[in-house]
Amino acid sequence: MILTDLDNTLVAWNNPDGTKELHDWLAKMQAVGIIVMVVSNNKSARIARALKQLDLPFVSRALKPLPVGINHAIKELGVPKSAVVMVGDQLMTDVWAGNVAGVRTILVKPLIQTDAWNTQFNRLIERFVFKQLEKKQPLIYREDLNGNNHQ
Repeated sequence: MILTDLDNTLVAWNNPDGTKELHDWLAKMQAVGIIVMVVSNNKSARIARALKQLDLPFVSRALKPLPVGINHAIKELGVPKSAVVMVGDQLMTDVWAGNVAGVRTILVKPLIQTDAWNTQFNRLIERFVFKQLEKKQPLIYREDLNGNNHQ
C-alpha cells in the first residue's frame, strides 16, 4: 500500500488536476492491485475537491507529524505496516509521521518550488536539517526508479 501526501507530492498545491504521468502511474498501480491512499493534513472538502478526477481514498486532518492519520489508514485498510510506504515532500511532516508510525518512507522533491503559506516555515527548518545532514554525508537524489542518482 502506498500512502501519499497530497500537495506538492501527488499534485501541485496550486493545480489539483494532476498530470498525465500521474494518471498513468495511478492506473498502473490499480492494475497490479496496489492501493494508493492520500494522507493529508487538509480538510476533507479540500482533499475531495482535489481528488475528484483521481478517485482515491483519503484520510483528512491527519495531524502529521503525529502518526494519527497514517495509523488510521493502516487500520482502515487492514494491512501490516511492513506492506506500507509513506511518500511525501516534507521531511518535518510526511517523513517524520511515517517514521513515528513505523512504516518505510520516501522523501520526494516538491512538484513545484512554491509552497502554500503554511508550509513555508517547515521548509525553513528543513533547509537547516538538510545542511546538517550534508555535513555528515552528501545527499543523493534519485530522479527515477531505475536507480539514476543525482546530487
